[in-house]
Amino acid sequence: MVHQPMISTDTMKAAVRDRYVDFSEIEIRNIPIPDIKEDEVLVKIHASTINRTGCALVNAKPFIMRFFIGFMKPKRLVLGTDFSGEVVKVGKSVDQYKVGDRVMGFRDEGLSTHAEYTAVSINQGMVHMPSNLNFIEAAACQEATHYAYNWIKDKKMDSTKTVLINGATGGIGTAITQFVSASGAQVTAVGNGKNIELLRKLGAHKIFNYEEENFLECDLRYDYIFDAVGKSTYGKCKHLLKAHGIYISSELGPWIQNPILALYTAKRKGKKVEFPLPSNIIESLHYVKHQVEEGRYKPVIEKVYYSFDEIGQAYQYVSEGMKTGNVVMAHVK
Repeated sequence: MVHQPMISTDTMKAAVRDRYVDFSEIEIRNIPIPDIKEDEVLVKIHASTINRTGCALVNAKPFIMRFFIGFMKPKRLVLGTDFSGEVVKVGKSVDQYKVGDRVMGFRDEGLSTHAEYTAVSINQGMVHMPSNLNFIEAAACQEATHYAYNWIKDKKMDSTKTVLINGATGGIGTAITQFVSASGAQVTAVGNGKNIELLRKLGAHKIFNYEEENFLECDLRYDYIFDAVGKSTYGKCKHLLKAHGIYISSELGPWIQNPILALYTAKRKGKKVEFPLPSNIIESLHYVKHQVEEGRYKPVIEKVYYSFDEIGQAYQYVSEGMKTGNVVMAHVK
């Protein structure tokens, strides 16, 4: 029998809300450490990210999120969608993880990870951490990369393809830029002036500084346009697509048009809109783990917060849509 280490207290610190609130209203409470079921492990959390998915768990915006996370009030008290950490206790039926394993995991409907501990089912999105990452880096390898991978996984990417990435400096954008660049495709990245050199390092062949120039006025044509920030539209970008080009966005669009356009254009030849609905988190985690281990992906991290008291500030910053790469809440230095 594997020895289960003693946990020094029955309570833990966690970031919570009982209802949908503004970021400044997030509370830090001492709550009971969760019990685990037979198919769960208890993880001591070392790091997690503050991300756009997590922002929606706080304030239920856009409204459609309520259908997944709780219509009138949140299903989960504790915030957070992803984590990296160490297994400190395992359920009776768990045999693929043991105490001391370094693990990382993600669930876009929430995983209660802005806390000192969380209980995770082995049937949820969790894998062993890549050995060449620390906890802070591992936390930043999940939420954004899950969406990035699901945008590209069924696309033919090689040196014959041209790709434009709008919002290339965010979490999803920096991941897509690296994934696509590794395939050999020709990448045009749209970002702000302070990140021009970063975009070059990530593999972009051409860069538009949106603070000084409008990428919509360029003469180039693309096989794929990835809008990682939802600040443009298919209508505005359509002329930049090749005859059978594809516009992809995870955002609904200003008039919730992207899902509708995806259905409409799917039935015809020519230019199309895709609105991916990522679901297989385990597949995504294994993909990014392999990319990390092969040296083809490294998460971009802009800020690391080390105090729960700063979590409202961190959420507010992420919600403004100007972050570079990822923002991490860490309990280790």
